[in-house]
Amino acid sequence: MQDSLQVTPREHFHGSDLEKIEKIYGIKKEEIVSFSANVNPLGLSKKLKSSLIDHIDVLSSYPDREYTELRKTIGAYCRTSPGHIIVGNGSTELISLMIQLKKSKRAMIFGPSYSEYEREISLCGGTSRYFRLREEDGFNPNIQKLEEALNDNIDLLVICNPNNPTSTCIKRGQMREILDICKALGIFVMIDETYIEFVEDMESSDAVPLTQYYSNLYVIRGISKFFAAPGLRLGYAITGNEDLIRQINTVKDPWTINSLAEEAGKLMFTDREYIEESRELIFSERRRICERLKMLREKGLKYYEPSANFVLCHLENSGIDADLLFDDCIREKMMIRNCSTFPFLDNSYFRFCFMRPEDNDRLLERIEKTLTDPDLSYSTIQWQTTEL
Repeated sequence: MQDSLQVTPREHFHGSDLEKIEKIYGIKKEEIVSFSANVNPLGLSKKLKSSLIDHIDVLSSYPDREYTELRKTIGAYCRTSPGHIIVGNGSTELISLMIQLKKSKRAMIFGPSYSEYEREISLCGGTSRYFRLREEDGFNPNIQKLEEALNDNIDLLVICNPNNPTSTCIKRGQMREILDICKALGIFVMIDETYIEFVEDMESSDAVPLTQYYSNLYVIRGISKFFAAPGLRLGYAITGNEDLIRQINTVKDPWTINSLAEEAGKLMFTDREYIEESRELIFSERRRICERLKMLREKGLKYYEPSANFVLCHLENSGIDADLLFDDCIREKMMIRNCSTFPFLDNSYFRFCFMRPEDNDRLLERIEKTLTDPDLSYSTIQWQTTEL
């Protein structure tokens, strides 16, 4: 491919950057199918949409300070005690509160992974290092190497499970091994299960049952991805560490969840029809998409077996990188995620989530065309004349 085809943006777009896309490419954000945001393609459930208007009057009252009914609903959904649940204004608040209270000074993060963990640790005065998930291991943790890397100078281990962006998932048996190692060293463990509902064998993967046995465990979840409600800012944490629960509830601001989000939570966690429909759609599309991706192996595309609602891919054809593929896809109003901003990944990795079948087919056709057509013409983005 010619040198003129190279696109070198100053920054890479995230799933929430649709306004920037609109400005640079002249495409209305409403017309873009975001394969970058990892949000359930079904959107908000019909039950939630129709029911919320009937509960609009809750805005005239303060929420229950203890969020008793909401925690009971979440407890039934997660099969755990409501007394072990802390609710918060999205998972970010719950991550920050825990790190502040544990006074983490030296953390280890499984990487490549979501950058917010490192940021929150840094804001609280701590430092982070990464335990590398290696490509040759399928981005799965090598427990022996992990045990060698951990020591009593580390006070916090952060695990995203399933992991973003690799879509790999640690099963509960292996998680027990990790927790045992950390328990012996006095290391607290935070597991982010944002994507756990998308895992087909969730019964053998979620860490909530382990909170009954490990006091050094803190599991966080939210409603942004599976329930397609990032704007409601509702998250929850589960831990069997009652001292930590008391500490968090003591310093936590009251009413961080508004009345409408509280009501929405009680509705969405009981919407079995939506939950099952979402899981069935993702399971079937994941299988179908992986079969299509296998056919692109000989054309220079490798993918890593996904457990969540997205898949990580590697462009092994040196003539094509994730910038070029992003540019080609966005001009067709489809947005993928260049993964070069994640630790240990470069410009040959990209990620996309599973949307509705017709959208998935359109994206796969675009990717295949990019891989196989050497005469594709890319337009250079004039970043120097664009104010972001």
